[in-house]
Amino acid sequence: MIDFDGINDAARPALPALVARWLPAGHREGREWVARNPRRADRHPGSFRVNLTTGRWADFATGDKGGDPVSLAAFLFDLSQADAARRIADMLALSGTVR
Repeated sequence: MIDFDGINDAARPALPALVARWLPAGHREGREWVARNPRRADRHPGSFRVNLTTGRWADFATGDKGGDPVSLAAFLFDLSQADAARRIADMLALSGTVR
């Protein structure tokens, strides 16, 4: 059993550090992290954005989008939602969120 809500809730405050690690060529613009989409031949940052408060993210060039840190990790690293949740839980040393 995986506590997706608990993992997402714990990941939101850590999101600035997580996206800086996951998308190191990006930069902060207000409440968003702006980067190139590493899953395609994206030449210019701007169409791929992550809201650092809510975790919502989108690639406005392709229509790919999601609503939380787990879905972002799943997308970026081509993982299942469960595997992405487990990786985030491990990164944040969350005990009791994954069984």
